[in-house]
Order: sequence, then structure tokens, then C-alpha cells
Amino acid sequence: MTTSQLKTLQTIDAHTLNHLLEQNAVTLIDVREPSEYVGEHIPGAIMVALSRFEPGRIPQNEKKQVVLYCRSGNRSKMAAQRLFEAGFSSVTHLDSGLSAWKAAGYPTKINRNAPISLMRQVQIVAGSLVFTGTLLGAFVSPWFLILSGFVGAGLMFAGITDTCMLGMLLAKLPYNQRSSV
Repeated sequence: MTTSQLKTLQTIDAHTLNHLLEQNAVTLIDVREPSEYVGEHIPGAIMVALSRFEPGRIPQNEKKQVVLYCRSGNRSKMAAQRLFEAGFSSVTHLDSGLSAWKAAGYPTKINRNAPISLMRQVQIVAGSLVFTGTLLGAFVSPWFLILSGFVGAGLMFAGITDTCMLGMLLAKLPYNQRSSV
């Protein structure tokens, strides 16, 4: 058997995950950042943020299946790869992440006092930069339009790759590091 045959990323849907949670057969790992987890998460999930992901922090219980999830499924795939590199032979993740869980109508634990979501923070910062670049380009120097173009290119890259560098930078700010619920 080759290494690729030994390591398989299993995907489950929200309905299957809910069924497994009801049977207490899952250790659910949320790989989103602390501010995202504090704002909203699936009840019973343990946060192990991808930015500080260490396979040794994943609780292992032979009777429970480890399932990873994030917002859309992209970061949980990255975390799964790190688990494979650490020697895990089988890893499971929630297909389409928290978005699919909520679309299926399953409950989440929401903290109304949490900081605003990273996505909204990205929208505010990116919008402010584009607006500022446009104003400065119109009234000071056309060279400031480069700022708006740079932000636009970054947003296109984020949309294509589902990886937002601005979001990762904002996640490192102190108020986004609070992980208590």
C-alpha cells in the first residue's frame, strides 16, 4: 500500500454529523479563529485554531471519531493535511462546514457580546482602503488609485482561493484572540 492509500480524508454532511453528535460518537474540532468560535459555533465543539494548529492538541478517544470543521470546509481540509503529516491515517471533516450545518437548520451557540465577525472586519477595512484610495486618487494624486487596485486584487485572490490574507492579519489582533465564551 502506498502512503496516499493509507491517508484518506473522509467527508460527512451536516445530517450525519448531527446523528453522530446525538450518539456522543464524535470529538468535534472547530479550526476557525478564536473570534469566530466565540461568536458562533456548533455546541460541543472544541476550538483548535488553524493558525496555531498542533496535532497533539487534538483529543483522541478510540471510541470517538474526530471531525474537523470551519466556515466553509477549506480550513478544515488544511488542518486535516497537518494531521496526516503528523501520522493520522484517517481524518473526517464536515462538508461545507458551519455554513452547511446552519443551512440544514441545526442549532449553533451564539454569543451576542463577541467581536464582529472577521468577514465584516475585512469588509470594513477593505472598503475603507478602497474609498480612501479613490478619494486620494481623485483629489491628491492619481498614484493613490494603486491602493484601490491592490485591495481589489487581494479581494479577487481571496474569492478565488477562499484564503483571505487580510482576514488572517485581522485574526491576530488582540480583541480577536479572546477565546472565552
